[in-house]
Order: sequence, then C-alpha cells, then structure tokens
Amino acid sequence: MTRAVHALLLALGDLPRRPVLGVLAKSLALTLLVLLAAGAAIFFAVRWALAHWRWLGEVEAGMAGLALILLLIAGSWLAFRGVAIAVVGLFADAIVADVEGRHYPAAAARAVPVGVTKGLRLGLVSFARLVAVNLVALPFYIPLLFTAVGAPLLAFAINSALLGRDLETMVLARHPGRPRLDRGGRWALGALSTAAFLVPVVNLLAPIAGAAMAVHMIHLRDRKTP
Repeated sequence: MTRAVHALLLALGDLPRRPVLGVLAKSLALTLLVLLAAGAAIFFAVRWALAHWRWLGEVEAGMAGLALILLLIAGSWLAFRGVAIAVVGLFADAIVADVEGRHYPAAAARAVPVGVTKGLRLGLVSFARLVAVNLVALPFYIPLLFTAVGAPLLAFAINSALLGRDLETMVLARHPGRPRLDRGGRWALGALSTAAFLVPVVNLLAPIAGAAMAVHMIHLRDRKTP
C-alpha cells in the first residue's frame, strides 16, 4: 500500500500537464454525453411503458416510477464509473505515453502504441465485465441491503478488484509480455481509484488519475522505492 500511495502522489503531480488535461476534457465531455443519452433513453422508455401498461393502477404506476428513480440513483455511481473507464480507454494511450515519457523514458522507448480500435475494445470489455460481474453479485447485494454497510462494502471490494485489473491492462497494452502486478499491488491500485470515485468532484478526475497511477505502479517495480 505504501508504494500505491507513492504512485498516487506522483499521478496527482501529472494531472496539471497539458496532454493530460486535454484527455481529461475530451473524456469528461464524451462520458457526460453518453450518460445523458442513456438517461434520456431510459426516461422516455419508462414513460412510454407506464403509459401503456394498463394493468397498472395509478398508485402502482406511481410506486413503479419511484422505485425506478431510486434504482437509477443507486446505480448512478456504477454507471459513471463504468462509462468513464470505457471512455478513458479510448484515450489511455496518450495518458500512459505522456507519463512514461516524463518519468520512465526507457520504458516509453520500448512501448508499442495502442491504436484507437484496440483502446475502444479494451474499454468495451471493461464495461461489459463490470456489468456482468455486478449482475452475478446481485443476489448477494440484495440481502446485504438490510445490513446497512454490507452491500456498499461488497460493491467496493468487487469494483476495486475490477478497476485495478482494468487500469493495469491499459498500461500493459503498451508493454506486451510485461509481468502483471502482484495481487496486493493490483488491489491497492483498484481500491485507491475506487475510493476516488466516491468523492464528489474528485470522481471526475478519478479515471485519469487512476490511469497515471497504474503507470507508476507498474514501472516503480524497476526502482528501489518504498
């Protein structure tokens, strides 16, 4: 965890650079556009469904609408995290290349550029894995809702593991054959990044900071750092 915190501090220092800020602006704009489009589609689809489900009475329709609103609010964090990471996957090569060029020039010289097509594929795989794993875990989430903290803790654990893997993959795509992080390092990477997604405003920077942090986590193994 000490190395992960060191990597996080280095990643925060990389954020003000122009290439990173450019990726941040593009990724945020695209993420918000995707979320707005999805939200509008869901809203109008549900509105149409409630209007045409004649078997629902006025009270039942109102309760169904309220339940949907609560469900959307509960899933908003998961949706933002999934879409944001998928979108960042499109631009991850630019972030990784900038951080590597600044801190690890030898590694940057050996890197294999990741094209837009592969970046898009990595992002979509990441999003699909997120949805699939959380759907599988749904039967465990539901009873844990009655424990107040059980469901959030399980969600944090699952999504930390998934996010650590996704961020690591973004970097290793430029370095085929390079060893993966050990389980503890990957967990620390995912946990710190997932925690950042929980903080308002900070969560907007979380995908970019996480990608930069993954670069440092992987390359710091070649140095004698704490």
